[in-house]
Amino acid sequence: MMDVNRESVTLLDSRRRVTLQIVRELARDAGFAEAGIVALPHGDAARDASRFESWIQSGHAGSMRYLARINDHGKLVRARVSTPFPWARSAIVCLASYNSAQPRSVNDAPSNRGWIARYAWSSRIDETGIRRASDYHKVLLKRLKRLDAELREPFGDFQSRTYVDTGPIVERSLAIAAGLGWTGKNTCLIHPRLGSFVFLAVLLTSLEVEAGEQTLKVPDRCGSCTRCLDACPTNAFIAPYRMDATRCVSYLTIEHRSPLDEMLMNGMGRQIFGCDICQDVCPWNRKAPIHEDPELLPREELVNPALEWLAGLDEKEFERTFNGSPVRRAGFDGLRRNIAVAMGNSGDRAFVQRLERWSTAVDEGLRKAAIWAMRKLEGVQVQGTRFESDS
Repeated sequence: MMDVNRESVTLLDSRRRVTLQIVRELARDAGFAEAGIVALPHGDAARDASRFESWIQSGHAGSMRYLARINDHGKLVRARVSTPFPWARSAIVCLASYNSAQPRSVNDAPSNRGWIARYAWSSRIDETGIRRASDYHKVLLKRLKRLDAELREPFGDFQSRTYVDTGPIVERSLAIAAGLGWTGKNTCLIHPRLGSFVFLAVLLTSLEVEAGEQTLKVPDRCGSCTRCLDACPTNAFIAPYRMDATRCVSYLTIEHRSPLDEMLMNGMGRQIFGCDICQDVCPWNRKAPIHEDPELLPREELVNPALEWLAGLDEKEFERTFNGSPVRRAGFDGLRRNIAVAMGNSGDRAFVQRLERWSTAVDEGLRKAAIWAMRKLEGVQVQGTRFESDS
């Protein structure tokens, strides 16, 4: 374990209050790009809870029922950290960048290629020199556990919980309160140096924060820019800073298990798992540094992947290809449904034969997507829109 230097130790008082300096030092040593800390409850806790409650009540979370879970007292579990964790006195929020040098989803690409969200490309080289898929949840959770253990050397025992996208908390709100950026108009956290291609990892503790030690909040720097809002192909943004997840391509390709709405399929383009469009057009990501995290390296075969290659995978091959990868969350039939949509949007009639086979699939979502895609490629009217044939 890392030895906390003497200067850092002098910042610890007899009441065992944690400081930003020691948190950043230990977080970076654990492998994170940046970290911040905020005392709980933070100053905007009531405002953030109200916004979350309103979003849930509006139905904009769609089928993600876990976000709307309530406790025995009828309170939304995720709205306030104090609801599930009344003992929590501080939140340490860590960032890991996954910004890489590979192309953006908005760059030109062959029509027979799909798009998998950048965050899901992650891989590592194992001890035998073989590249294997890596799950960022497990990678970052391991780093959080190390950070937790390191903090116990100077502070002794304390209560804690570690979460990477899995806990009953709103990570983005905590990150903003911890001074790690602002909420962009596309509802993503934007760090002024790292941009928005970052993973969030949260360590909740019962440790008190030294007065004045948390990072100052970062002001909103989106200005008059609306590139993210204008670029969304399914009009998922109700207004700046407000998103209807039921129209978001990321939600549709990952969380939505039912058959897709035909008009939304038209807007999904070539996205087969997640969507990076609103982040790819963001000026703050053009300025962000490239990171080459050895445990989160891009898998080249997943960058602009060939649709026919993915469509040809059987279920066992799907499991082997995506074992340990976030892509597994879509499921075998879910990914094939998304591939069918991308094929329909490609304009490439070479896919018709594959789509014909899928048009009799047992899975309703895949079957309907394949039928829609065939009709679109053949120039048949789909939901009031005429797609002209080339002949």
